[in-house]
Amino acid sequence: MNYQAKLLLPIGIIGIRCGLDALVGIDFLNSDTLPQKPQQGIAQDVCEQLIAYFIDPDFSFNLKLEPEGTVFQKGVWHALSGILSGQTSSYGSIAAEIGSSARAVGQACGANPIPIVIPCHRVVSKVGIGGFMHQKAGHALDIKRRLLMHETKLLR
Repeated sequence: MNYQAKLLLPIGIIGIRCGLDALVGIDFLNSDTLPQKPQQGIAQDVCEQLIAYFIDPDFSFNLKLEPEGTVFQKGVWHALSGILSGQTSSYGSIAAEIGSSARAVGQACGANPIPIVIPCHRVVSKVGIGGFMHQKAGHALDIKRRLLMHETKLLR
């Protein structure tokens, strides 16, 4: 994968993929991956804004996004963008909002190419935390928990 930056954050190393003027993807990389300075202006902006978010979880991202996905997925991702830091919504609630099923919303959340900025981590199941990046356990779920803890005002 070709990354325009690799950034060390409190949740690990992330790879940042950019087009000419927009963020197209964020990937969680192996812990032995070495950081890489931004290769272009948009990657520098992404890095600066991610660092600002980890300083202040109420930080609002202001980035041009170009996530690749279906019309349905993009609709779900748009709905996710309305969930504020420190809040959560359920797969079922989002499904009711957009006229779909909770399972379809969960699949779209798992396919989100720009996690953190498009806050799929803020979507939980009606009986618990749910999954993250199509995983129901392990490292991916640990990342989701850490992001939610970072945003929870009671823990600040």
